Parts: sequence; C-alpha cells; structure tokens
Amino acid sequence: MDSLQLIKNKIYSTSQLSLLTSQLTMWRDQGLRIVFTNGCFDLLHRGHVEYLSKASDKGDVLVVGLNTDASVRRLKGESRPVNDEDARAIVLASLACIDAVVLFGEDTPYELIKVVRPDVLVKGADYKPEEIVGYDIVTSYGGKVETVDLVEGYSTTGTIAALQR
Repeated sequence: MDSLQLIKNKIYSTSQLSLLTSQLTMWRDQGLRIVFTNGCFDLLHRGHVEYLSKASDKGDVLVVGLNTDASVRRLKGESRPVNDEDARAIVLASLACIDAVVLFGEDTPYELIKVVRPDVLVKGADYKPEEIVGYDIVTSYGGKVETVDLVEGYSTTGTIAALQR
C-alpha cells in the first residue's frame, strides 16, 4: 500500500463511525490508552503541531475530531475555513502523532466523544477542565480530562489577520 493510502486510511467520515468503533475496539483489546482532542485545524501551524504532539503523549492512540466545513463556517464565519475538510483531514492524518481523524458536523464534539469514549480528553490550557465539552461523559466512566499549554503567538486567526494587513 502506498503512503498516501495509509494516510487516507486514518480518516473517518461521519458515515464511517462503525468502522471507527471497530478500530477503537481493536486498540482497546491491545490495552492501548485512547486520547481524544478536536478542532478546526484550518491553517496547520507550529502551535497545532506542538499541541497535537503533547496531546498524543497523554496516551497510546490519538483520535482527532475535525470540524466539517459547515461547522467551521458556523463557528468562525463565512470566510472560513481557508482549507476544505478533505485537505485539513489529509494534512492532519499525515502527522505521525495522529492515529485517526474523524469528521464531525456539529458545533461541538459531544456526540462524537460518546462514541469514542476516550481514556483521556485533551484541550488547550485556555480551557478549565470542567468547562471542556465532554467533561461529564469522560469523567462518568473514570476517564481523565487534561489540558496542554498552547504555543504563544500561533493561531490561524492571527495568521489570516497578518496576511490581510
């Protein structure tokens, strides 16, 4: 199998949740700890890479929930995303620290977190753990909710603003 196909095999659409569930079961049967995080990841930058690497270090398998184009537009405005969901998914899936990328169309990953049932839920340290979407789900079965520090000076919004000056 070629490298691009290996990357594409890490991507799950919203209609492929049963395939993801099977993969999650295999990982769990191997005793692996599953970490989940989510975001838009529009213009991938150093801050994203460091954040995702730190999230990955919290367990054995990193699953990333990726907002669809429609949900990014609702959250960030009509001019976003810059890159479409397929492009964003391919770029994320190409990172060695990511094991699965799952598209979701809601404004939050709440329903997806119910499906993934991660051992560890991770968001940036700009959130308090108890304010993170899915905190109630993950803590109800003994999972952990953790934050990681963000890299100051890196954001997609900031990059776009700098380009428009």
